[in-house]
Amino acid sequence: MEHIAAVLLIIGCSDDLSQCRELPAPVALYETAQECETGLPVSLRGRANEYPQLFAQCLVVDPALEEEDVVLSWGIRNDGMLVASVGVPDVMVATNSSGTAVGNLRQE
Repeated sequence: MEHIAAVLLIIGCSDDLSQCRELPAPVALYETAQECETGLPVSLRGRANEYPQLFAQCLVVDPALEEEDVVLSWGIRNDGMLVASVGVPDVMVATNSSGTAVGNLRQE
């Protein structure tokens, strides 16, 4: 099985950054972070007409997380900087015997 080494995240926003959304990347998964960085300009080409503000970041993915449920989190800071991360959530969902979720529990 192949390991994912980098994920490309592209975010398109309104001019004032009040509305932002994740955009599909032409190639979302790369074998190396270097390949992702090299592909950034091509991935952004033509998007400037769609969104006044564009952000993109290559996020390194630990191959050890391959079997885990990982979460991609992102946000735009007040200074216009994209902050993003890939990781395992620190919240578990407990279920009863019927398989129905009964609440969120924080792992410690």
